[in-house]
Amino acid sequence: MAKLNTILQHPRDQITEIIRRIYVAKMTTTSGGNISIIDDDGDIWVTPSAIDKGSLQRKDIVCVKKDGTVKGHHKPSSEFPFHKAIYEARPDIRAVIHAHPPALVSFSIVRKLPDTNIIPQAKHVCGPIGYAEYAIPGGEELGEKIAAEFKKGFNAVIMENHGTVLGGVDLKDAYVRFETMEFAARTIINARTVGEPVFLTDEQIQAFESQIPADLPEMEKVEHPADELSIRRNISELVRRACAQGLMISSYGTVSVRWRGNDFLITPRNVPRWEMGVEDIIQIRGGKREPGKLPSRAIQVHAQIYRENPHVNSIILTQPPHIMAFGVSNARLDVRTIPESWIFLQDIPQVEFGNQFDQAGSLAKLFSPNTPAIIIQNDSIIVTGDKLLQTFDRLEVAEFSARSLIMGHPLGELVPINSAQIEDLRKKFLSN
Repeated sequence: MAKLNTILQHPRDQITEIIRRIYVAKMTTTSGGNISIIDDDGDIWVTPSAIDKGSLQRKDIVCVKKDGTVKGHHKPSSEFPFHKAIYEARPDIRAVIHAHPPALVSFSIVRKLPDTNIIPQAKHVCGPIGYAEYAIPGGEELGEKIAAEFKKGFNAVIMENHGTVLGGVDLKDAYVRFETMEFAARTIINARTVGEPVFLTDEQIQAFESQIPADLPEMEKVEHPADELSIRRNISELVRRACAQGLMISSYGTVSVRWRGNDFLITPRNVPRWEMGVEDIIQIRGGKREPGKLPSRAIQVHAQIYRENPHVNSIILTQPPHIMAFGVSNARLDVRTIPESWIFLQDIPQVEFGNQFDQAGSLAKLFSPNTPAIIIQNDSIIVTGDKLLQTFDRLEVAEFSARSLIMGHPLGELVPINSAQIEDLRKKFLSN
């Protein structure tokens, strides 16, 4: 898949790519939602009115010139007035996304804001969230109310009984914010289904950020032999697959694979996961990083796990929405749901938030052949394995198990496999 390059790509191509992602991810409907970009000439490129979002093509995108002239085969979106109002209120915003993703709509109809302190990166990516009171869609009044919130400095706004609208310095920035905000909202709702969400304080998040280690020094020379290139391809392909499967979002998720000894390859920071390419993967050799690249901020955790666990050859750290319902609440993810789940994962320990970096060695010691996965509260799940595909399979099994528990919760008391049945599984499948 071609990478989205907001510098080189034409606005038509950027918009059709992002609206396709939003539609495929079930964050909008055939008729719902609209996207726009304002270019350096002050012209606004926008999705058309009443055209199928599932099959939108570049020729369908409309250009509203600075003088108001409309260029294109269709009418601009009926919500164009509030896009224009946002750009007038905030010249620093160059792209706007409006849609009706289910979790954020849920918040809009109960007239609440999602608390992004549920996970640190959600707070960082989304920032504070504004609230626009109801007005008739497509009208000037709605545009005025939304623009007023953006003028206060908000880049994300909940629209009362409507949906959400987000802005960014470019379309990629706006989309990452949009996706992360829906993820945070969905996580909170899932957590309330199985228990009570536990939110972080600003002080906890600040303390966490202060623990992030300094970047590794750069190596002087880097080589890419055939076995290294093969690992790069496997990582980049699996990361995009994880995004397609809903196991990662643009703003979060780290994958690494052991290469030689304790040297490994790892995904970078600040690259949207769904556009991860072979060239983005970073080689870590002899405690140094590949020149000119910044690895994931979780690199020290990965390095410690490899040092402490010779049996581990691949690691995935991510935030699947159903697993994180347990990771941000007082409910325990009990994978004793079906035999396969327990055989693949056994019991998954949960550790307190905040010790990821200063006690990475202690965290790494918790892993073993019988403990391949650990949940860090309000942060992520870390899954380990031998081959990368095995690790990914374990992640999928954990997410499916979590989803089953959430779906089963309203039906009645959850009855896991009992201790005697677990012992039978242990003897048959894990005795060696």
